Order: sequence, then C-alpha cells, then structure tokens
Amino acid sequence: MAIDDLKYNELTRKIIGAAMKVHQILGNGFQEVIYQRALMIEFRKLDLLFSREQEMPIFYESIHIGTRRVDFLVDGMIVVELKALLVLEDVHIAQTINYLEAYNLEVGLLINFGAKSLEFKRFRNKKFKPNSNQNNTA
Repeated sequence: MAIDDLKYNELTRKIIGAAMKVHQILGNGFQEVIYQRALMIEFRKLDLLFSREQEMPIFYESIHIGTRRVDFLVDGMIVVELKALLVLEDVHIAQTINYLEAYNLEVGLLINFGAKSLEFKRFRNKKFKPNSNQNNTA
C-alpha cells in the first residue's frame, strides 16, 4: 500500500509534522508532559480538534471494567500516544494497539520524543468495526 493510500493520511501528516516541530525546538530529555503541552500548542496553531488526557472506558465482554487515558484523541478518531524514552519497547507498541482495539478506533500514532531523533509509528486497527460505537466515546 502506498503511503498516500493510508486512511487519514493528511491528518496524521499534520500530527507528525507538529511533533517534528516540537522535537526540533525542545530536543530530547524532557518529561512526557512537557512534550504534551508543546504539542497541544502546535495542534491549536493547526486548528486541529483534539482532547488531551482523554479518559476512555475499557470493556471486557461488554462489561465496563475501568478507564484509561490516551494522551490525545485527535478529531475524535486518531489516538496519539506519547513517550519520552530512550528506546521504545514492545510494551509501548502493544499499549497503542490495545487502545485502538479497546476504543474501536481505526488509526493511532505512537510518538517518542526521548530519542535523539523523533520516532513515530503509525498503526491501523485490524479489528476495527465500522459503525460500531460500543467502546468509542468519540
């Protein structure tokens, strides 16, 4: 699949571009919350609709068992999970995928500001069910 064929490509490019600008200005070495605040400023400049620290329900067999907070939910459909780590590990990838599946959202980004160069990974929920809002608060 060509990069231009990716779902929500224009929006994810804006998000990644904003993250690149934040990393270019701040570099690495700060706590995650600093990058969250800076990214929030960039999102506003781009007129992106977003919520920060969006609390979302977790269900197990249709029973509400708790909540988790995603760093950003952009335009009600893209999970953006931030990290400020030297190295991303499989658990961070799994966390982003779990959020997509738990909230029935189709696309997510994992962005790491902690490395010398900005790292980002784009995910598509293979279990996404269109027209199913059961676990999606957006």
